[in-house]
Amino acid sequence: MATLKELRDERLRKLEELKKLGVDPYPAHAERTHNLADIADNFDELEGKQVTVVGRIKSIRKFGKIAFVVIEDWAGERQMFWKSQDDKQPDYANSELGIKQISLLDSGDFIEVTGPVIKTQTGEISVEVEKLRLLSKSLRPLPTKQDGFTNKEERLRRRYVDMNVNKDVLKRFYRRSQFWQATREYLDKNMFTEVNVPVLEHTTGGADANPFVTRMDALDQDFYLRISHELPLKRLLGAGFERVYDIGPRFRNENYSDEHLPEHIAMEWYWAYADWHDGMDFQEGLFKYVLEKTFGTLKFKLGKFEVDLSKKWEQWDYAEVIQKHYGIDVFNCSLDEVKKALADNKLEVEKTENKVRGIDKLWKNLRKDVAGPVWLVNEPTFMSPLAKINPDRPETTQRFLPIAAGSELANGFSELNDPLDQLGRFVEQQKMRDAGDDEAMMLDIDYVEMLEYGMPPACGLGFSERVFWIFEGVSAREGVPFPQLRHEIDEVTKSIYPDLKLDK
Repeated sequence: MATLKELRDERLRKLEELKKLGVDPYPAHAERTHNLADIADNFDELEGKQVTVVGRIKSIRKFGKIAFVVIEDWAGERQMFWKSQDDKQPDYANSELGIKQISLLDSGDFIEVTGPVIKTQTGEISVEVEKLRLLSKSLRPLPTKQDGFTNKEERLRRRYVDMNVNKDVLKRFYRRSQFWQATREYLDKNMFTEVNVPVLEHTTGGADANPFVTRMDALDQDFYLRISHELPLKRLLGAGFERVYDIGPRFRNENYSDEHLPEHIAMEWYWAYADWHDGMDFQEGLFKYVLEKTFGTLKFKLGKFEVDLSKKWEQWDYAEVIQKHYGIDVFNCSLDEVKKALADNKLEVEKTENKVRGIDKLWKNLRKDVAGPVWLVNEPTFMSPLAKINPDRPETTQRFLPIAAGSELANGFSELNDPLDQLGRFVEQQKMRDAGDDEAMMLDIDYVEMLEYGMPPACGLGFSERVFWIFEGVSAREGVPFPQLRHEIDEVTKSIYPDLKLDK
């Protein structure tokens, strides 16, 4: 069996032959009148008519003076029926080839075919080749599932190959695009305005997360990559926007897991003059719209969970749930009691453990078995530094968390707009940070200044593409096109380019 290097060398030989014929193997221009799915879907209308299609060669079969070339585009695949045209000379300068040059083509090459739509003698809907142009010569053969292209690490490193071999992976990222397109549609039709806010920040906040740090030479200062969209968007409420959102990347310098990536796409919306009850109703509608648009259903089988988003969503009280399952009063318990509960439930107890982190771990341990959908409400004030206090229960906040399939889908609350209250909570967070909690929020005095100028009452919510991963039923790395991996170069590539000294 030939090695990859030997196969590549043979294709390089063909490339040279093409060039000697005067063929440009990589022309800049291509034509297309129909995608490949159109040919079958509209056969009655197109039969006998001239079309031009493009795609990547999947297979080539030659029998004497005829050949069958199967090509594939984004919409599907279709057979090209090619027969000898002895009286016709290909226009090599236009990158055209005749059937006599079929040996110079390989699976993986991109071609353009012009000709009538026909049915072959076997009844196969095809395009008869009157003109074939080479659009791109591939130098490496694509593997197949039969070749054993199943190694997860290799699939993630060469995702462009993975999507060619495993079409379900390619379709996943069309759905991912639809997920965010539907999100925009719902927000836009509800009069929200998309405003892109900075990725680089002097002070980062809006979440409990460890940030990435970078340097801006022009200002000779360090900046943080944002961990959240929140504080800039709420500054826009202070500036006069009433309904605003942003969709884009955020960065959290934390470990990988099945539900988390250090870089991922997220969305946050903020709505002036609305409160958490408005927000729950709105977000429930948004989730239903987006998931039905993306997956065509609101009923999902996700691992051990049966999730029906169309039914009435329950509301769970945070303190009551913790009390029921662990026997802990979150408002009056000690750190030692929290640590004991963690240990009793075989959860990690860190040296830097504090009450907030410990209670959060207890909740997450409980959450993993919740099918949902439910709204978790009335989270304690000391756990929600940006949420408005519930006037009926001042020890709690107007925070709401949608839970389904053992995961938290989003985070929303009535926004805190009291500058003095906000300053006090920032100070408490900064004390936690100074004591060694790298995920506690930083003191953002500029944000406090904005609140002193005045921000209207508002509701806000954010969710990440983790919602898509959950309902797609994949892990975080499988849920993005190009996950970050430790940089490596394989030995075959090093041997192909020895002069580049890639082993250094």
